Amino acid sequence: MSEIQINTTQNVNIAFTAASVGERILAYGIDLVIKVAYATVIFQVVFELFGISEMIDEMDQWSQIAVILVFFLPYIFYTLVLESLFEGQTVGKKLMKIQVVKIDGYQASFPDHLVRWFMRIIDINMLAGAIGLVSMIVSEKMQRLGDMVAGTSVITLKNKVRISHTILEELHESYTPTYPSVIKLSDNDARIIKETFLVAKRSGDHATLLKLKLKIEEVIGSKSQHNDTYGFIDTVMKDYNYYTQNM
Repeated sequence: MSEIQINTTQNVNIAFTAASVGERILAYGIDLVIKVAYATVIFQVVFELFGISEMIDEMDQWSQIAVILVFFLPYIFYTLVLESLFEGQTVGKKLMKIQVVKIDGYQASFPDHLVRWFMRIIDINMLAGAIGLVSMIVSEKMQRLGDMVAGTSVITLKNKVRISHTILEELHESYTPTYPSVIKLSDNDARIIKETFLVAKRSGDHATLLKLKLKIEEVIGSKSQHNDTYGFIDTVMKDYNYYTQNM
């Protein structure tokens, strides 16, 4: 497996292990089985059981296409919806313990997943998936064309310390949080903040710490109530742990 070096917006390098071609193909296969099973149930069971097939036969061609398309929407948008809702994972990806991430270290957004989903037309549907397969093999970050356009990659979560383990903070039982809006952060955001904070703090990189502070304020929508950057970021991390551990 190849290693992906992700350079965050705070100029900190984080290493991930790229998901192998085999893992991605197996994940795709699992998802395909689920989609085919759904289509089979709809067309062989639901349509026949409720007499929908007979109703469709009596419709004009465009009406038939419209009705079938409505029932087929979950099949068509399966990957897009699940990756958007479950932080870059479908059922297949979750079972294979792989995940779509942005190559800047942040969680992929809906537009990123939309681009990847649309590019499946070229990567997967054309030439029986050969285009996507070749692009992953020759790409340094194991990216298919959709990943390259969206600025994403697929990493493996196997044999890794869970994100939640890397962002834990020691909190006293009487701890009182300061910034409730930290719940807007994801685990991935919190991990990057902590790693950037520790690296910049050790090297005395005040410029990076200031950029990190401004970025946090922008994301959580709250201004610092501390006189120093160190105290603000440290409190944000503690507050994040407080809320996520008590939800």
